Amino acid sequence: MTFSDLGLIEPIQRAVDESGYKEPTPIQRAAIPYLLEGRDLLGCAQTGTGKTAAFALPILQRLAAHPRRAGQRSARTLILTPTRELAIQIHDSFKTYGKYLRFRYAVIFGGVGQNPQVQALAGGVDVLVATPGRLLDLINQRHLHLRDLEIFVLDEADRMLDMGFIHDVRKVIALLPSRRHNLFFSATMPPDIQRLADAILTEPAKVEVAPVSSTAELIDQSVMYVERGDKKSLLRHVLQDKALKRVIVFTRTKRGANQVSEVLAKSGVPSEAIHGNKSQGARQRALENFKAGRIRVLVATDIAARGIDVEGVTHVINFEVPNVPESYVHRIGRTARAGASGIAISFCDAEERSFIRDIEKLTRRPIPVDREQPYHSASVEAARLVSAGKAKATLEKEQRSGRPSNRRRRRGGGGSAGKPHQGAGGHGRDTP
Repeated sequence: MTFSDLGLIEPIQRAVDESGYKEPTPIQRAAIPYLLEGRDLLGCAQTGTGKTAAFALPILQRLAAHPRRAGQRSARTLILTPTRELAIQIHDSFKTYGKYLRFRYAVIFGGVGQNPQVQALAGGVDVLVATPGRLLDLINQRHLHLRDLEIFVLDEADRMLDMGFIHDVRKVIALLPSRRHNLFFSATMPPDIQRLADAILTEPAKVEVAPVSSTAELIDQSVMYVERGDKKSLLRHVLQDKALKRVIVFTRTKRGANQVSEVLAKSGVPSEAIHGNKSQGARQRALENFKAGRIRVLVATDIAARGIDVEGVTHVINFEVPNVPESYVHRIGRTARAGASGIAISFCDAEERSFIRDIEKLTRRPIPVDREQPYHSASVEAARLVSAGKAKATLEKEQRSGRPSNRRRRRGGGGSAGKPHQGAGGHGRDTP
């Protein structure tokens, strides 16, 4: 199937052709016919599947089929998305696909001054892409109303839940007109998200592509066992390989991202950090520098994981293994995009071993151990064996004496000696 088989109008088809796209992805093939018919849609799909074009192309066609000018301070279409980066990317995609259509587009998000956004909304827009907080702010200030909305898209619904935006989402939904076309996308469908979908959608068509438990077949995955204190040295060593041309390094915390970026800068590796504490301008500059090749490494937290859509990422390095297995899938999905191959490497210390097991359980495939690099599992494995040996010696001593050791009595008789801590790896109270 080609895009011409989907029945797109000539201006949209021409823009798609000029963008270099020839064949629609599975979600585009499945979703676009339903959306052109005007059906509500429930899409279970993660980023990297071509999801944006799957809803942008039919939305543009439906707007073109029913031409009218949006009223002042109003929007015909609203796409609600969790992060600034994703909002900007969706906005850019609409402008690309709709460049031969006379539509007005706007994107609004927090972290920057609101005046340019207010001015963009004043005359009304056909397509508005927004994050929840700034959207509600501008509505409360009467710079925008949603009474005339025709199409509503809730994107990355599970990420909205993860980031604590679900209450804002419900407030936005309460302001929408009852008659509208609804599109709902989520990579996972936990119970809260399923209930939200049920409340929004009417007899939806359901499309499920690349469930979150799957990892791209084109991603070569490996894990390197290393002591926590050796991770920075290992990262510097790995980056000596020039094959790592465009790399995203993931940390759990904002502080950790800054520290890793500083270490790389001191080692002469061009890099920048991107996370929630950075200003919007700084985040955009970092992404633009990364896309343009001015920096080789982008250090990011999970907040940015779904918002980074950069072609040509050769490697993803998990400097810290995520303690939520779904986050691993989203992280490594930043590489091997648009049919390219990619490599994902995870640095795992003793306290993160259980996280690797959880990831393997979710993805239903083992992550091969890289035994060719320095700092390999020798130190971690040796520590584990020493711990196991001590535990065995303690047990034998108790059996000879007939009573538990003082250490075990202090712990209430529990048998936890020698087990790795299951928490977040002792990284303090810093948040992503």
